[in-house]
Amino acid sequence: MTATIRKIRHGMYLFMLRVMSRFLPGSTHIAFVGSGSSRQLGQHIAALAPRKVLIVTDKALRELGITDKAVVGLLDAGVDCAWFDGVLPDPTFEQIEAGLAVQKSENCDMVLAVGGGSVMDCAKIIAACATSDESPRDWVGLGKVNHELLPIYAIPTTAGTGSEGTAGAVVKDAATKAKSVMSGNGMLPKATALDASLMLGLPPHITAATGIDALTHAIEAYIGVWERGSRLEDGRIGVKLVFEHLVNAYSDGSNLKAREGMAMAAYYAGMAINQVFVGSVHAIAHQIGGRYGIPHGLANALILPHVLEYCREEAQPRLAELAVVIGAGEQGEPEAQLAHKFIAAVRELRTQVGIPDRSDLIRREDHEALTAAAVAECMDYPVPRLLDEASTLAILNQITD
Repeated sequence: MTATIRKIRHGMYLFMLRVMSRFLPGSTHIAFVGSGSSRQLGQHIAALAPRKVLIVTDKALRELGITDKAVVGLLDAGVDCAWFDGVLPDPTFEQIEAGLAVQKSENCDMVLAVGGGSVMDCAKIIAACATSDESPRDWVGLGKVNHELLPIYAIPTTAGTGSEGTAGAVVKDAATKAKSVMSGNGMLPKATALDASLMLGLPPHITAATGIDALTHAIEAYIGVWERGSRLEDGRIGVKLVFEHLVNAYSDGSNLKAREGMAMAAYYAGMAINQVFVGSVHAIAHQIGGRYGIPHGLANALILPHVLEYCREEAQPRLAELAVVIGAGEQGEPEAQLAHKFIAAVRELRTQVGIPDRSDLIRREDHEALTAAAVAECMDYPVPRLLDEASTLAILNQITD
């Protein structure tokens, strides 16, 4: 397929998205914010008188006591709960089936996710499967989860994916190692608690990777070509908060103010991509994450500056605006200069939080397959410049050790 035909198809696809989005139903969403807000969320859920709540988490969080702390408001209210703590990084269809089995056997009518992006994504798909006889494999793609789900609630324990504020989830096929996106209006959590006290002591390398993940979301929503909702306002806030707080959260894990700032950054960035999707960084990151098990935040962090450089001319006005937002330049400077300054600031931030330039997990013999998958996925996103084979191969070469 020629570049011209790809651009035409991409333009037609975006036009259809704009038309279809006008007919999407609205959704309600509540955010409890601040230290101890997880208790407020628990009380909120208890007031809804659920029969039994399925708590979805991972074993590490349970062993550390973080999950118990997060759901204390729910437990103190005497709400009956069941537990599924079998979520691993990059949830698979098999993990979803295991969680669904617990939901069915315990007859749960609500789902509460406590954890990072993998936990929240797994919980969303469990909630979708609980009310449908369809296979979740049939929902791969955008907007295909159209039925009513069990109510979903979320307490994030990392500041990265923003899944607590999105109507999408990512699942990995254990056999092919491919990561796929699925989404639907009902996958947006009914309410979330941004309780930064649960994030205190998060290891520096996880703080860094998840923080750059949030930054990637905010930037991709901001430079995309789909004008919708409050994506610009949300994206700007997300970018500004990451630059203000990530280094402090990384260097001092007990800094509550920095943790609160990053929790809000991830949430705003999540709301931004919830309106307009992600972009080319994710198109490549999903491939190297799925194939090699590279954590999603780290995969995004490896790729982000290279994609920004690739689409710099097309995204120049937006990149220039972000340079001013973070104080890397001043209003009135040439746009091209400001765009360069913003990309340089992104590179410097990565260095400050210890993100490497390359990964020794990526294999050069896989580059062609990774490229083909990334170029295809990019077509689903409202990017300022479509990836092509040569550019994607060049990016992979730059991040392969």
